[in-house]
Amino acid sequence: MTDCTLCPRSCHALRTEHEGNGFCGLGETMKIARIAPHLWEEPPISGKRGTGAVFFSGCTLRCVYCQNAEISHRNAGREFTPAALADSLRRLVDMGMETISFITATPFVPQILQTLAIYRPPVPLVWNSSGYERVETLRMLEGVIDIYLPDLKHASSSMGKLCAGAGDYFEKTSLAIREMVRQCGVPTYNENGIMQRGVLIRHLILPGCTGESLRLLDFVHDELPSGIPVSLMQQYVPCNDVSIPVLQRRITKREYTRVQEHMLALELPGFYQGPTSATVDFIPVFNAPESFV
Repeated sequence: MTDCTLCPRSCHALRTEHEGNGFCGLGETMKIARIAPHLWEEPPISGKRGTGAVFFSGCTLRCVYCQNAEISHRNAGREFTPAALADSLRRLVDMGMETISFITATPFVPQILQTLAIYRPPVPLVWNSSGYERVETLRMLEGVIDIYLPDLKHASSSMGKLCAGAGDYFEKTSLAIREMVRQCGVPTYNENGIMQRGVLIRHLILPGCTGESLRLLDFVHDELPSGIPVSLMQQYVPCNDVSIPVLQRRITKREYTRVQEHMLALELPGFYQGPTSATVDFIPVFNAPESFV
């Protein structure tokens, strides 16, 4: 690929087989850091048996506080062909996964489409991303992805620029989420409560940033169809040697309560993450022998 515009950064990068000169630094060959069952996503994604999580190396954001910086900042991982990934997806399905999740996979959309042409798992496919997507790229996934699981991180351009080097984060992500909703709509579930189709939005509360959180919840309430759920997360832990002072602590109970009460007042459906999630113990093991099924 000599003119990559898959993400909103539109680097027009040269990406050769194994390396690239764009923001993500990735080549054309898929690079993956973990393929394994994952039990800790939202209940309608993981269910009792887990989601088959495919963690792709690299990221279009590189948030300064990222808990997965080993793969998002430093691109740790192994190279996979579409045929090899298809074989791994078969193994995940044989293990009884409720869904299959493609995590931060935007730089490899064409290769994932090639993979799914070889083998399409008979379970819902989840696109788990930062939300920072181009509408044009998402349209390549229309009719392929069943569930969109985007983050909704920052409301202001100043926070988007400070935390992710993306002052246009909300502008691009709000458009992307509208496109996801157009494609998949309000969630539908099977008899076991597993999502079959739809959009579920995640929001991670950041310390000192509850005003941003309230604005983002207002956006979901005011601009999206009724019934789009929000997963409100309090799992923030300072990681990646983050140097921004306000981000060098966990959120307080008062901060979480303020945001939770606003979500309740808006009557938004969704999920509330417990405080026990705020630990590095839930960070998966990446790029090790046990990381791949």
